[in-house]
Amino acid sequence: MSADPYAPPRNRVADPDATLPDGAFVPGGRGVSAGRGWDWIADAWRLMGPQRWTFIGVLVLYWLMFLAASYVPVLGGFVAALFAPVLLGGVMLGCDAVRRGEQLEVRHLFLGFQRHFGKLVGVGAISLGLSILVVIVMGAIIGASFGTMMLAGAEPSPEDIVGMGTTILLAALVAMAISIPAYMFLWFASPLIVLGGLDVGAALKASFSGCLKNVLPYLVWGVIVLVLAIAATIPLFLGWLLLAPVLTVSVYTAYRDIFYKA
Repeated sequence: MSADPYAPPRNRVADPDATLPDGAFVPGGRGVSAGRGWDWIADAWRLMGPQRWTFIGVLVLYWLMFLAASYVPVLGGFVAALFAPVLLGGVMLGCDAVRRGEQLEVRHLFLGFQRHFGKLVGVGAISLGLSILVVIVMGAIIGASFGTMMLAGAEPSPEDIVGMGTTILLAALVAMAISIPAYMFLWFASPLIVLGGLDVGAALKASFSGCLKNVLPYLVWGVIVLVLAIAATIPLFLGWLLLAPVLTVSVYTAYRDIFYKA
């Protein structure tokens, strides 16, 4: 007699693995399609999943710490800049733990102080130095123009006022020309250090390479973020309680997409 095709299996069937695969690390990153800019945000939303409120709580704490540091005179901004990559490294470790099927905990936020602390602070020091450079360059351009006008001693003419506006625009463009490459060097530095195991120099180089190969996806990401930011701002900025964590997690999903291949 043939076996009943409708009978339940006699042997135990293993449950499917709910975690996402590790994939192979791509040292210099890889280029992905432009549409992935939206997928990074959607993937971040899915990764947060049932732990969404935990993510929100952890990342609200993350931003509150920076807000508190900003109120400390003089040193607050320096401390925040130095330790931002350390805390972001902890967030990236938390995201990776969730990808592997683990639970996100507040302790993940502080793991960067235990792992690769020196490297992460080194990234913070470079970020701080680049920020100071931008301020100095802008100050020099604007200061030179205003200083020349003040030395003249006469009431500013309409041409002088137009010239001041042009100078400010020039300073802003120069600052942007410095800031965009700086962000490209720094964007993936924390995850490349805590998850990829790279040294500071290698992480900065890989981050720049990964961003450079994905200009179009990041343009798409930026346009979508702009639209979502406007929508999040309308209800008394309350939408940012959800949007800010999603955008932070999207740094991780973009990192996984660019630097890992299944």
